[in-house]
Amino acid sequence: MEHEEASRRLLDAAESLYYARGIQAVGIDEVRSAAGVSLTRLYQLFPSKQHLVAAYLRRRDQRWRASLAHYVSERTVEHDVDPRERLLAVFNWLEDWFREPGFRGCAFINAFGELGTDSDLVADAAREHKALFRQYLVELADDLTDADPAAIADQLLLLAEGATTTAAITGSPDAARAARAAAAAVLATTTALATKKRGGLRSVG
Repeated sequence: MEHEEASRRLLDAAESLYYARGIQAVGIDEVRSAAGVSLTRLYQLFPSKQHLVAAYLRRRDQRWRASLAHYVSERTVEHDVDPRERLLAVFNWLEDWFREPGFRGCAFINAFGELGTDSDLVADAAREHKALFRQYLVELADDLTDADPAAIADQLLLLAEGATTTAAITGSPDAARAARAAAAAVLATTTALATKKRGGLRSVG
């Protein structure tokens, strides 16, 4: 079996098992068996369980963010679309994700909760994912007029994270709608303040 194929099989098995049942509940030999890869090959590719978990998380991060970005782009393709709609589309995507049969919350929060205090590799992968998600929100908010993209991103990130955790605990996707409504309120307030500020500057001028 080629190196790339063995790595793909191991990451597929790790993602399926760890996300569904938890990292601590799944032994490394179970991952190896599900992947159909020898223990020797596994440790050649991933020196420890922590390395395997971190690799699975980083690959999941790429897929997760690509899926989100594609969704937002496809549904807000018009050049003159209100920038706020792009940000709100994030919450529509979250609702679709929450409705998936295998949804078990945020894999990065789950992994950090299990191993974050003991594994820098896992903690770094989780923090990097959150930082990249925030950066994506900053980029979307950058198109808002007279707004602070970083401040908007920070507020919407907290809403998204809270919705994800709530959906995982309750088993209901409704948290995404509540978070979307809160995000819309944040964006409406930001727009109103920006408009008021521009009006004040014109009066002064």
